[in-house]
Amino acid sequence: MASAPPIHVVAGILRDPNGRVLVAQRPAGKHLAGFWEFPGGKSDPGESPLDALRRELAEEIGIRVEGAEPLISVPWTYPEKRIVLDAWIVERYGGEARAREGQALRWVDPGALSQLPMPPADVPIVTALTLPYRYAITPVLDVDESRALLSGIERLCASGVRLIQLRQPTWPGHAIEAVAVDAHAICARHGAELLLNADWRLAERVGLDGVHLPARVAAGLDARPVSEDAWLAVSCHDRAELAHAERIGADFATLAPIASTPGHPDAETLGWARFASLVHDAALPIYALGGLGLGELQTARRHGAQGIAAIRAFWP
Repeated sequence: MASAPPIHVVAGILRDPNGRVLVAQRPAGKHLAGFWEFPGGKSDPGESPLDALRRELAEEIGIRVEGAEPLISVPWTYPEKRIVLDAWIVERYGGEARAREGQALRWVDPGALSQLPMPPADVPIVTALTLPYRYAITPVLDVDESRALLSGIERLCASGVRLIQLRQPTWPGHAIEAVAVDAHAICARHGAELLLNADWRLAERVGLDGVHLPARVAAGLDARPVSEDAWLAVSCHDRAELAHAERIGADFATLAPIASTPGHPDAETLGWARFASLVHDAALPIYALGGLGLGELQTARRHGAQGIAAIRAFWP
């Protein structure tokens, strides 16, 4: 079965005026019966994903898709079949969603989706819905510049950044711990989340929101080192590292470098075509990293990225 061509499936994420998203329950007799999923279905041969989305949502829940943008494409292998699940954010639609095929429908707060039994292929979609488009990484500063570091994190949060990686690889552990506690308090005031680079034990000890592992650290692990309640991110540079990140249960990854950077001007770059190819084969959200500015966010999204991760583009 694994050698058979994958089945292409589309799913739509609809929001109501309260920000809740619509899920449908798979009926008895179907694969994964009883699980909740985003409404959609199989693409017909030769049908574009957007045309399939329009048709499936009209047939299944009686709405008219008027505007949609891709969120994430998830390749997934079940024991009995392979699928590629294209998830779309339905930005505008006409009509009122109603069950037309006997399925149960429910509007759910995005934060509660993880509490529902969902097909494994839908889990990366839930993650992508939760993650922002911007992922800021702190620049490497001297250990006596903690006040400047905290001030910069405060300004990042004030500018609307909601996901930050605290990365100071040259600092001793006690200095990192002290600044991490203060940085986390700043982020919490703004509704932002803070990940610590590399040291997952320290991240859990001081109650941070997660950890971001360098590829060399992730390579030494064969299982997820943090709880399911914390973010696990991994820095990746090729297909093998992305596959390993998936195996250890990473929630998302960065993929770099897209373009040359002042810090690594001679490094081999991926470019957008290679980036898109690697993202297409990965079953987790991926941030584009390396030589990018905010003006390239839409380019990144068009090539399958969750968004952009950067230092210079975001640091105030």
